Amino acid sequence: MFGLFSKKATAVLGVDISSSSVKLLELSKQGDRFRVESYAVEPIPSNAVVEKNITDVEAVGDVIKRVVGKSKTGLKLAAVAVSGSAVITKVIQMNGGLNGFEMEDQISLEADQYIPYPLDEVAIDFEVIGPSESNPDQVDVLLAACRKENVDIREDALQIGGLTAKIVDVEAYAMERAFAMIEPQLENDGEEQVVAVVDVGATMTTLSVLVDGKTIYTREQLFGGKQLTEEIQRRYGLSLEEAGLAKKQGGLPDDYENEVLSPFREAVVQQVARALQFFFGAAQYNTVDYVILAGGTASIPHLADMVQDKVGTPTLIANPFADMAVGSRVNASALSNDAPSLMIACGLAMRSFD
Repeated sequence: MFGLFSKKATAVLGVDISSSSVKLLELSKQGDRFRVESYAVEPIPSNAVVEKNITDVEAVGDVIKRVVGKSKTGLKLAAVAVSGSAVITKVIQMNGGLNGFEMEDQISLEADQYIPYPLDEVAIDFEVIGPSESNPDQVDVLLAACRKENVDIREDALQIGGLTAKIVDVEAYAMERAFAMIEPQLENDGEEQVVAVVDVGATMTTLSVLVDGKTIYTREQLFGGKQLTEEIQRRYGLSLEEAGLAKKQGGLPDDYENEVLSPFREAVVQQVARALQFFFGAAQYNTVDYVILAGGTASIPHLADMVQDKVGTPTLIANPFADMAVGSRVNASALSNDAPSLMIACGLAMRSFD
């Protein structure tokens, strides 16, 4: 069992390993209010992570070591996530009278019915959802399985970085947990709300659709902010690192806005509209109540307005920290700028309070 649904509350760092950076976040909680104690972001060398797969564990481990140092956190336990496409989930029914250990034994014996990989190659975990609607003597159990290599390589990278993996979560569940921090910012009309969270990362865009705060649909597509970085690099003769820095800090020539940024913004809007069309084609819904933009690309000026105009749906930029207190070690304005890209790190750090 790989700690996906571990119950015991332990203070853990949320560590989000993406294809462009490692993001680290530490939260504390007083009463009902969270507080950001520390956070840091460090870029990852090119191609050390490709499409959410770690290809250079040493390089990623070194970045984790730097991000831990930069954050000045004292915690050593971490929660990391694997991407949804790497995980198989299935709801099964089990005898409601079994305790956790008996369920674990039974799942170990029967798992080959549900999982299309050799069992010695997978990490498995489960969580009881509640009584089964079809049979009151049984309970619905969410079974999650992931290839061990996806879990092991993240544990190895954390270890190189001086941390210990306490929890390996799934990105979609981390996103759902962080969304709970954004939900109060939405105007609630009393009906079940359908919210699309579009996370535009460096190379992948992930659409998660939530109904009443629960994920009902996720889809990944190859598109991300790296395309803008590469266009800056090509047009202005910069290195990839220089282009990434210029994209974030500004100082590019006058033609940047019209010639480079504007076409990229249009491309993002088209991707969001296309992702929603895929969802409408696959689900019973033909509209959403809100679009939330997450990921580093969400911070591009005017993007939210353009998406709202294109899809005709109220569009917000994700900030899970809007109602959180901020500790003395944290630069509040930097946190606010980075907030859209910290959704998964936030959802992972919230595992401290399960």
